[in-house]
This record gives sequence, C-alpha cells and structure tokens, in this order.
Amino acid sequence: MKINAALDQRVVVQSLDLPWVDSPAAGIQRKMLERDGAEVARATSIVRYAPGSRFATHLHQLGEEILVLDGLLGDEHGSYGPGTYLKNPPGSLHAPYSETGCTLLVKLRHLDPADSERVVVDTARASWSPGLVPGLSVLPLSEFGTRHTALVRWAAGTRFQPHRHYGGEEIYVIEGVFEDDFGTYPAGTWIRSPHLSAHQPFSEQGCVIFVKTGHLPPTEPTQASA
Repeated sequence: MKINAALDQRVVVQSLDLPWVDSPAAGIQRKMLERDGAEVARATSIVRYAPGSRFATHLHQLGEEILVLDGLLGDEHGSYGPGTYLKNPPGSLHAPYSETGCTLLVKLRHLDPADSERVVVDTARASWSPGLVPGLSVLPLSEFGTRHTALVRWAAGTRFQPHRHYGGEEIYVIEGVFEDDFGTYPAGTWIRSPHLSAHQPFSEQGCVIFVKTGHLPPTEPTQASA
C-alpha cells in the first residue's frame, strides 16, 4: 500500500477529512496520513483506541513515535496521558492498550536503526524554552544525528524568518492555526515538506505544532504518489 509515499513531494492532509480504517486489532482504527508497505510499513497515522481495546505484543524493527492527543494509553512500561510523547527505539517490544480510550499521532519506521534511546516526555509538565524569535517557545522531545522532534508553540502574531530544511520537515497542527507562504493549516493538518524545501512560517492566531526535521533523505524526483 502506498499513500503519500513519495518523500520528495510536499504533502498537505487535513486528517479531520479522512475516514477511519479498521486495524487488525478489534476496536482500534486509523486515519492514514502516509504509508509505504502493508501491515508492516513506514507510516504516519492518527490512531483511535476504543475503551478496552489492545494490540498483542509486537516488535518495532525501526522504532515508533507516539504523541497522545487525548485519553489514556498504557503498556507494560506505564500509563501515558494527554500530551505524552513516547519514542520506542528500533528493536523494542510492547503491548499497548487503552482502558478508557485514546487518540494518538503515531509514526512508524522513521527512526535511525542506531537510535537505541527510549524517551518518555510528559509535555503537560515539561518546561518550554524560548525560540529563536519573540513569541516562539520550543519543547525538545528527541534528537539523534540530524533528526529532531519537538513541540513548538506560536503566540498570536509570531513570524519566523525564511529558511530551508536539510532532511525535510514534518508538521502536525495540534491546536490553533499554523501558516506559511503556501497556505493556512488549522488543527488536524499534517504537512510533509521534502529535503531542501523552504518556507516562511507564521501564525496570526497562534498555534501548537508537533515538528520533526532532518529525517527525510535526499531522493530522486518521482511521479505523483498513489
């Protein structure tokens, strides 16, 4: 299965417009933002657990990143409330479940095979740092080599300088409205910009975004993805 799989192409998807698709586990559904592969796939999805649903123990060969958007997620290592970020490294095992139900942003098989660090960040309690321009606050979540993952908070009226992304950039708008010279992106929007893409971001209303950079390799141009 290929959904927005060509990494050299810019993609904008409003997840609120996508249908829920059943997963192999009863009570767990997904909205597929990008996918390259069958059930084992490089993928970015919004995942919804019904109360009492669970996955069997499974292996993440190239790792997993999770941001809990609402509800309560659990596994054999702990319990994770709204705003929790998890990085399960390549080769890790777990059996996730939710007694109450939850909604997650999930990224699969995007980590460097050498990245062995498990990370858990409760972003509701963590301290934010000032960004590079007034009105911008940053909460680093994970980094390895060129790959960086963070939450970024934009105060209303904040503008950033034009810049280019080596290794690309991926954004999920958690709340508010994010903007750049290409468009306007309300909450629920997922944006993937390829290696060496450039833009000038801003937010008139203010927003909070999940940002991942440096993980998209240089690629040869392709035809439009399926």
